[in-house]
Amino acid sequence: MKTDTILRMTDIKKSFGNVHALKGVGIELYKGEILALMGENGAGKSTLMNVLSGALGHYEGEIELQGKPVRISTPLGARNLGIAKIHQELQMVSELTVAENIFLGREPGTCLGFVNYRKMNNAAREYLDTLELHVKPNQQVKSLRVGEQQLVEIAKALSLNAGILIMDEPTSALSKGESQKLFQVIRKLSGEGVSIIYITHRMEEVFELADRITVLRDGELIGTVKTESTDRDELIRMMVGRTLKEIFLKEKSSRGEEILRIEGLSFFPPDYSSKRRLQDVSFSLHKGEVLGIAGLMGAGRSELFECLFGVHGRHCNARMFIEGRPVAIKNPADAIKHGISFVTEDRKKQGLVLGRSIGENMSLPLLRFFSRLVFMNRIKEKESWKQQIGNLKIKAPGAGTLAGELSGGNQQKVVLGRWLLTDPKILLLDEPTRGIDVGAKAEIYQLINKLAKEGMGIIVISSELPEIIGVSDRIITFCEGRMTGEFIREEATQEKLLAAATLREVVKANVN
Repeated sequence: MKTDTILRMTDIKKSFGNVHALKGVGIELYKGEILALMGENGAGKSTLMNVLSGALGHYEGEIELQGKPVRISTPLGARNLGIAKIHQELQMVSELTVAENIFLGREPGTCLGFVNYRKMNNAAREYLDTLELHVKPNQQVKSLRVGEQQLVEIAKALSLNAGILIMDEPTSALSKGESQKLFQVIRKLSGEGVSIIYITHRMEEVFELADRITVLRDGELIGTVKTESTDRDELIRMMVGRTLKEIFLKEKSSRGEEILRIEGLSFFPPDYSSKRRLQDVSFSLHKGEVLGIAGLMGAGRSELFECLFGVHGRHCNARMFIEGRPVAIKNPADAIKHGISFVTEDRKKQGLVLGRSIGENMSLPLLRFFSRLVFMNRIKEKESWKQQIGNLKIKAPGAGTLAGELSGGNQQKVVLGRWLLTDPKILLLDEPTRGIDVGAKAEIYQLINKLAKEGMGIIVISSELPEIIGVSDRIITFCEGRMTGEFIREEATQEKLLAAATLREVVKANVN
């Protein structure tokens, strides 16, 4: 076990007005250690790391590096002390090349004062090779996939030769293969003596990588534990004060009449599309029922929701019945009219306008409803905003707060609040808890339970098998665009769902 202390933060306090973000937090970091920093959104993780990285220069408390007291007041000061941070939100200049982004502000020069592009590109190539990222150093960043851009961000941090590396959700935009490459790099850096503070919501990453785990809650230090001596249940209890069973507390709702029936749904994407083709999908949904959809990435789950919501009206064929009546849904407007709402997987790109307020985002599908002749009924609109913010416990100063300033969990609640304002009969939730903390997940599970008890029909897609089992009454599995299994909650196990999600033959359960 590594015990050579390289960093000690003691009694760190930071307030924003009347909000006490950090209430005397202290952590230690050892040389060559991978320390996971965990907690709910709003627990103080980012604030603490912003203090360490120099983004928040005014703070109370003491910081020691290798036993010597230091005061970190700017990002440049932190960098000069050997501290680098990889941000969750990409800090790339899209019009510049990969090499120019890596060495931005530190470009090697020639004796005549010009940028030495050959030297810079060669140096960039070395860092890219370390990450096994096969892109050209002179390639513009805007031409890269998001996952590749994230790896360029990591290459930039590596180029600083930092002794302490802060990683804030570094795998949020990476594929599984890219994530595994990153883990190899992290282990290599740790072996070379680089100390890493790793912020993530993903439990599996913590247990795969971290030597120790520090947990914050509500701006306070809850504790630090060795990874080998703890488990998932204890970490969840430390983060939210509740056990895993309490988080997945499924309330029994009475299954009502059939609200949706799909027969023979097929989707034929155009040749230029990367969407998965769907073949002969049939299922039903009842009032008060939560239907889970499990499957591997690319199985066709999201395409199913897009077809149900009318996104692919010209390329999708199906017989659809809502409350026993045949309906034709050719576009999202038709879906909304028939009582279907769709919370998309990517809340930032497809679900929200980040530069607009909470209220404006909630009103988007209801502009006609809130309008009176050619004017908006602002009183009615604002009352609806206030009600949803209160019902969903959205943590924000008010409805005028920009959506982009909210935590991931609160952004997800805004998207949910918008679609709940349409008073839907059927709610489609595509990965509703992706990228949010355990506490926010628990609140969304409670909301799903509440809506089901009120008689709404809900379909949930999730890649987390414990989650899909925990929230669903019945589960269907997909593989390569086909339904391959159907299970009631009581008989569903992770092993059964995974087996069905890799089959092409349908496995039917007794669900009557």
